[in-house]
Amino acid sequence: MLPPRFRECVMVYRARVELLYLLGFSLDLVNMFIGTVAYPAIAAELHASVSQLAWIGNAYMLGLTLVIPLGHWLAARVGERRVLCLSLALFTVGALLAGTAPSIAWLIAWRLLQGLGGGLLIPVGQAAAYRECPPADRARLTTRIMAVALLVPALSPTLGGLLVEWGSWRGVLLISVPLAVVALVLAACWLHPSVPASAPALDRRGLLLGGVGLSLLLLALSLLAEPAQQMSGAALLVGAALVLSGYARSARRTTHPVLHWSLLRHAGLRVAMLVYLLVPGTFIGVQLVATLLLHRQGYGPAAIGGFMLPWAIASACAIATARHGLTRIGARPLLSAGMGCQAVGIALLTGVQSGHPVLPVVAFALMGLGGSLCSSSAQTLAFQGLADTDLLPGSALWNLNRQLSFCLAAALLACVLGALSAVLPERAFTLTLLLASSMTLLPLLPLWRLPAASLSASASSP
Repeated sequence: MLPPRFRECVMVYRARVELLYLLGFSLDLVNMFIGTVAYPAIAAELHASVSQLAWIGNAYMLGLTLVIPLGHWLAARVGERRVLCLSLALFTVGALLAGTAPSIAWLIAWRLLQGLGGGLLIPVGQAAAYRECPPADRARLTTRIMAVALLVPALSPTLGGLLVEWGSWRGVLLISVPLAVVALVLAACWLHPSVPASAPALDRRGLLLGGVGLSLLLLALSLLAEPAQQMSGAALLVGAALVLSGYARSARRTTHPVLHWSLLRHAGLRVAMLVYLLVPGTFIGVQLVATLLLHRQGYGPAAIGGFMLPWAIASACAIATARHGLTRIGARPLLSAGMGCQAVGIALLTGVQSGHPVLPVVAFALMGLGGSLCSSSAQTLAFQGLADTDLLPGSALWNLNRQLSFCLAAALLACVLGALSAVLPERAFTLTLLLASSMTLLPLLPLWRLPAASLSASASSP
């Protein structure tokens, strides 16, 4: 039995670690959701194309993706507190420079720097929060995480729209600076310094091949959206496939790969990653397409951001449903219902008309209900059966997939929209949204082929 004073100190430290993680998570979500409402204003001032607008988000997510695999190795080498403080400092500098960028090229470059700075906030902070939390309380921690995942996406676009209408699109990027400074000060004051531990040799070859392959893939999708650059985009797409194939071969032969792919033997983590890749990830791409469509129909930035409010209300219902329904009816029905709702919501956007906001309200509500049913169920399944020693590498794998899904879906849908706008301008938005609706349903087949026991939220081992 621990002395009351000691037990109280442990609980206070646990609460501080959790608060820091949730603040870092909020920063990540703000930068993911707040910017889309500013795209029309950015396009007008900086003369940016659709594919360049997609790269405002893609560059940030690419930066995150490139450094997430380093989390486990860096935390062991220099300690979690130093990693988080350095990450927050670089993130702050990147956000400040992005908010003052003089051109679209510099804006994309600084967003990449911002992503490189913030890429370690989520996996390192998430692993620390789950490690400090007793297993019996981890379901409650997941609920708090999902509450942040609900509130921030709901409020950010509305705030971003108001910042654009009252001032400038630059305020949308600069709003992260004070939050990041607060997080940096709290991390330096609250986190206990950790003694650097022995870490396996860094898989430099895997890190290089994975980073180059992903960069080539995103650049290829961007170029394919430009009619004059499609041949270059196709060539880069082939190059990306070759490099990523080399990465896959290298990872199989490496004793200590940069990412622990062996954790995918855990069925819950594997299915959760697939669902996140094709459901919440697709929604991020749909936001870009929907923002441009609604702007064309005459809706202002604040109105476009306001459509996230019905999304948030429906998401709250979905989170409560998933929390109680996951153990009672299982993950398969919840995930299937979620995919169906989001697919229908995306398809409804094809009928949006000027001066008739009811349809987009219904569409965003269905997307919020479906997307959050999937994301909350997936979040619980992903970490339910992982041992403490697997939390940091598992968190790196989960968050790499999370960022990659947002990055790839937005790039793919921007590519399709750009290509269709050149050949079928009257049908470009409709066909792009129908493709996104179909993408949402793709995980259904592998989901229903798995045994129900492997998707149990109460599973204790991979």
